Amino acid sequence: MSTNDFNDRMLSLGLARVSEAAALASAGWIGRGDEKAADQAAVNAMRDQLNKLDIAGTVVIGEGERDEAPMLYIGEEVGTGSGPEVDIALDPLEGTTLTAKDMPNALTVIAMGARGSMLHAPDVYMEKLAIGPGFRTGVVTMDMSPAERVSALAAAKGCSTHDITVCVLERPRHEDMIAELRTTDCAIRLITDGDVAGIIHTADADRTGIDMYMGSGGAPEGVLAAAALKCMGGQMFGKLLFRNDDERARAKKAGVTNFDRVYTRDDLVNDDVIFAATGVTDGSVVDGIKREPGYLTTETILMRSKTGSVRRMIYRNPVARS
Repeated sequence: MSTNDFNDRMLSLGLARVSEAAALASAGWIGRGDEKAADQAAVNAMRDQLNKLDIAGTVVIGEGERDEAPMLYIGEEVGTGSGPEVDIALDPLEGTTLTAKDMPNALTVIAMGARGSMLHAPDVYMEKLAIGPGFRTGVVTMDMSPAERVSALAAAKGCSTHDITVCVLERPRHEDMIAELRTTDCAIRLITDGDVAGIIHTADADRTGIDMYMGSGGAPEGVLAAAALKCMGGQMFGKLLFRNDDERARAKKAGVTNFDRVYTRDDLVNDDVIFAATGVTDGSVVDGIKREPGYLTTETILMRSKTGSVRRMIYRNPVARS
């Protein structure tokens, strides 16, 4: 089918319900210390809701290869099969550890686009760099050192490097990068998990205080983040990282031919998409689930790249009384 068959306006509210269902299902596991149970609850709910949509959907970014994940695996077909052919990128619970420990910025995340709209990223690491909207193309690049990126962005903003805040995933592999960033006198917001949210933060700097994201994380999450920036605006670059021949073989199987390519946001997501994320725990992008007797309340951000629209939705959901 053609791209014209992808009616993003009609499908967007359905996608929000998918994201909400996954968040509500994980609510009972917030702070319970069981990452696997929280993730499985979200997976089950997201899959059930996806299968109610009138789409012929294929999961291109999911829970893993078919032999690693029983549901929402890469290549799984979802939906009723009667609607448009679409690609789906999802993370039923972005931040399983954050959920288990009741820490900020756990989200349920899903993006949908016409068939062929998103890179089929292999499950390897990706070096990522992202900034928000409003800057000339190439103001920061992957070729720059971390310190050079901070200086370049500060110059573009007309401010001191002291006024730049960089979001970085707190991992041993980033220690040298963090040490170099410190030399610029920029602020660094370290996050323990959830780099999809970390990258989204750059697109709404006034709200989040984050000017730039850099560091390595999962390539599939990079595609999800690119889908969000496609809707919100901003620049993103990604380069696949390989630790061994097995990972190179995995990339080749996914259709990657140039192992040194630097992908832009529009390479990662090359056509219009819709994106939905629902807060599980409180965060800078959306509020987490709120409890009151008989109800759970969620906040969802729903975005369409075609129009640039950003909608925030509050859902007060009645729950069965025990």
